[in-house]
Amino acid sequence: MIRFPLLAAALIASGPALAQTAKPPAAKAPAPAPKAQAPASMPRAKVVANAEAEFARVDTNKDGQMSRAEIETFQTAAATAARTRRNAAVFAALDSDKNGQISAAEFARINAAPIKVDASEVLRVDTNKDGQISLAEHRAATLETFTLFDANKDGTLTRAEVEAQAAKSR
Repeated sequence: MIRFPLLAAALIASGPALAQTAKPPAAKAPAPAPKAQAPASMPRAKVVANAEAEFARVDTNKDGQMSRAEIETFQTAAATAARTRRNAAVFAALDSDKNGQISAAEFARINAAPIKVDASEVLRVDTNKDGQISLAEHRAATLETFTLFDANKDGTLTRAEVEAQAAKSR
């Protein structure tokens, strides 16, 4: 089981996209622009650097701790960005005459459920139980996850290793 989903997402996305699992857009949606190819492997130092960059993005007040509020704000922003991308694709798919407008009936098909976030899973790595994650706690969880993913213990993550571990976690 992946103990740190924020980290797992960073590992998967950090290459850009060490393990791409995106589904193709709907049949009527325009094809997305080609993405840069992800590296075939990622050394431990790069994973640590990516994890520390991710930590810095979440630690918005720069106090060296990720609070529940900062984690939930980060998760909300990421979920909102994903929803915006998804909605743009849905809109393009629904706009069958490509006039930049959709009818009320077409618009009703867009899922507008509120986004629910909960930092509890991320806060599981709060080893001293102070309600925040220090850089040391984050780094320890990063290295634990790296070790878990690095199946052949060669100090480098491959796309196959990340995908294999992700499949085990489902």
